[in-house]
Amino acid sequence: MGLPQGSLILLDDMLRITVADSAVELGRLAAGKIGEGISAAVRERGTARIVLSTGKSQFDTLSALTKMDLPWDRVEMFHLDEYAGISPDHPASFRRYLNERFVSIVHPGIVHFVSEDDVEKLSTEFRKAPVDVGVIGIGENGHIAFNDPPADFDTDDVFRIVTLDRRCREQQVGEGWFRTVDDVPPKAVTMCPRAILSARMIVSAVPYSVKAEAVRRTIQNKVDPMVPATLLKTHPDWNLFLDRDSASQLLG
Repeated sequence: MGLPQGSLILLDDMLRITVADSAVELGRLAAGKIGEGISAAVRERGTARIVLSTGKSQFDTLSALTKMDLPWDRVEMFHLDEYAGISPDHPASFRRYLNERFVSIVHPGIVHFVSEDDVEKLSTEFRKAPVDVGVIGIGENGHIAFNDPPADFDTDDVFRIVTLDRRCREQQVGEGWFRTVDDVPPKAVTMCPRAILSARMIVSAVPYSVKAEAVRRTIQNKVDPMVPATLLKTHPDWNLFLDRDSASQLLG
């Protein structure tokens, strides 16, 4: 399958792929789509609920998003996952990541951070109303959040504690968050697949060549727990943003 660069590709009614010329441009385009979802929700209901992912792949998207003039005081933010047993001050903590790169800049009205001690409370808060925009990355092993293969597509849990597979842990080392695989916590709290899919709109910002295999498998494979990101193809409003490197195994 060949995809032209720099344009929106509609593969079918439920799959929209935008291939950008660079990771920075990808971030700008993805942030624009997220902003559209936030603005529409605030216009319709007065508030917007969003879910944010983290990691190196989200740097440019979050940077662009924080520069947008949006009604941030009306935004309620959840985040996808966090390592179990990690301090919020640890350099690899996703709570720290979001505080530094998002919360301290735009000051959302309500913020919900993931913690292994608050799974039940967090799940209750999540279920109170639909999420308007889910910002969902794709891992090198095809995971969404920390739902490594084989992912549990059937659970009704909103969050649960999971064991990370080796490739997931290697990704964290490769991105520079930890020095060795043994330094990566073996467990994490993650939002579960069905909860992710409950968002009205899903935006996936997936740059870099290290994601090319996962992108190809996501697009070309049938829905399969061994490639958890394939589940996103069942969502009626999934928007996938790639750069030339992450799309390299699709480009012809």
